[in-house]
Amino acid sequence: MKYYYVFLFFVYVVSVLGNTAVMAVIYLDHNLQTPKYIAVFNLAFVNLIGSSALVPKVLDIFLFNHYNIPYGDCLTFLFFCYTCLSMQALNLVALFYDRLIAITYPLHYQVKVTHRFMFSLIASFWLIVVIAIIIAAGLITRLSFCKSVVVNSYFCDHGQIYRIACNDNTPNRVIGFLFPILFLFLPLAFILSSYICIGHALAKVSTVQERLKAFRTCTAHLSLVAIYFIPILITFTMGAELHPNARIINLSLTSVFPPMLNPIIYVMQTREIKVSVKKILHVRKQLKITVN
Repeated sequence: MKYYYVFLFFVYVVSVLGNTAVMAVIYLDHNLQTPKYIAVFNLAFVNLIGSSALVPKVLDIFLFNHYNIPYGDCLTFLFFCYTCLSMQALNLVALFYDRLIAITYPLHYQVKVTHRFMFSLIASFWLIVVIAIIIAAGLITRLSFCKSVVVNSYFCDHGQIYRIACNDNTPNRVIGFLFPILFLFLPLAFILSSYICIGHALAKVSTVQERLKAFRTCTAHLSLVAIYFIPILITFTMGAELHPNARIINLSLTSVFPPMLNPIIYVMQTREIKVSVKKILHVRKQLKITVN
């Protein structure tokens, strides 16, 4: 089992390097400082914070047998993990809204999707998520634990915590029911609806070449959606049939793989970032030649 956590460490290192590189490229290249790449930058930031909040603590717990975690640290752990996981889903909504307007209303794109709009949208998502997670963590503090304090999860999972409480956990169960709807199913429903609208708009495009060119701008986003949502949906639909250890491993992979793969997908499938990376590397090469 320890080899699995060594593998998680490798995934974490790749995630940190990849997301830091994407953020640096967007920051350094003024051509990439558009509304779309504001959302991409925020996604990389969320991935970086989420991985750093989750993986080091998981490695500390399981590799070094530090199975006990203080109550306050557990709530902090819960806050950062759920905040970043929720923001990943909402950030995908922002990216798909950008593509929806760009393809269905190309003439109005510059007016509808501005820097101010994207900043406001992402700031609103952060505000909603932070308030919701604070409420969830606050409701945990009212629970009493008189039997077991063992959480059957790889992190301080909200559902696993309130289920072992001795007193009334009805508010926690309500929150546990609402959270997947707000931060999983509604974002997924919006993305699928956007994809249908995009498909309908592309059907009206006259030539196949133009359709493929427009569709290629969505491939990176579709890959991110598949990587993030499919494993989570499998876990939810097969939750009762999965062995607890298999569920823990599946959820941990769901938490660490998207942050690792997102920057790789964007670098490989997004022409603007590839051009920017080549330009930055070329400038550095020229500077070295000049210094020498």
